[in-house]
Amino acid sequence: MSQTLPERMQVIEIREPGGPEVLVPAERDVPRPGKGEVLIKVAAAGVNRPDALQRAGSYPPPPGASEIPGLEVAGEVAALGEGVENYGTGERVCALVTGGGYAEYCVAPSAQCLPVPQGLDYVHAAGVPETFFTVWSNLFDRAKLAAGETLLLHGGSSGIGTTAIQLARAFGVRVFTTAGSAEKCKACEELGAERAINYREEDFLTIVKEAGGADVVLDMVGGDYIAKNLELLNPDGRLVFIAFLGGPKAEVSFLPVMLKRLTVTGSTLRARGVAFKAGIAAQLEARVWPLLESGQVKVVLNRTFPLAEAAKAHALMESSQHIGKIVLTVGE
Repeated sequence: MSQTLPERMQVIEIREPGGPEVLVPAERDVPRPGKGEVLIKVAAAGVNRPDALQRAGSYPPPPGASEIPGLEVAGEVAALGEGVENYGTGERVCALVTGGGYAEYCVAPSAQCLPVPQGLDYVHAAGVPETFFTVWSNLFDRAKLAAGETLLLHGGSSGIGTTAIQLARAFGVRVFTTAGSAEKCKACEELGAERAINYREEDFLTIVKEAGGADVVLDMVGGDYIAKNLELLNPDGRLVFIAFLGGPKAEVSFLPVMLKRLTVTGSTLRARGVAFKAGIAAQLEARVWPLLESGQVKVVLNRTFPLAEAAKAHALMESSQHIGKIVLTVGE
């Protein structure tokens, strides 16, 4: 199969740090898979906030990773590296990658690949890895979110948010979320949130406390949300940070951490090793893939753009006008 691979491919490069306009089409050599890796002929690639941070110059790829943006892809296995036994050429996969997704071909560790869930096309499958790996790792592994607990989720209409609402509900968790418009709040409640709070008009601190508080908060905002998160958490509650769209700094009293035995934690996924991500992949295939294949959990797709229009996709994402995932389509 590898003998039929083209020598060159279309990619999206970051010309220089800056706004969406610095994303430009370019041509690169088609990579070859190394030991334990597969080469994927990309059909679709998800667009995520870390891609925009990398484009702006504030989130460089880890050592050894491709500088081409893109952290999740779906497509067909085109070639196998040495020692790969869990996939064969021609199989339909989606994969979490450390970079290189905005391209016609992308290398991925085979342990970070998963079969495309039955019933999903490549576009929807490309919206799975980054968000589902992130949500599972932070909510269910790190925060130990359990049935019967209450979750407050900030950014409920994002790709992360729409995934977290559905997974939490599927595992018996009560969900509150924040979003920035009536339309976004309605979408969150339709996905299973008990109450979506328009943060432009309502105070989430008051509403969640009156509803009994939260056991876990998943926060991608930070800033002045931090103190409110600590105040509304129940005893033995967990606050998990995955981004700081509102800034990483705040003036906070940590007295509630002591008095309520709170856990404050956070993580980034990109730089973690293959073995760690392989563990998440195995849990997702066992626990979440049946939910995707049954339709109980869905990929909320907002819009697709051709690969060459990656700049437009980033502009939409940074406008925060979307609900759910934005995906780039590659080829036909």
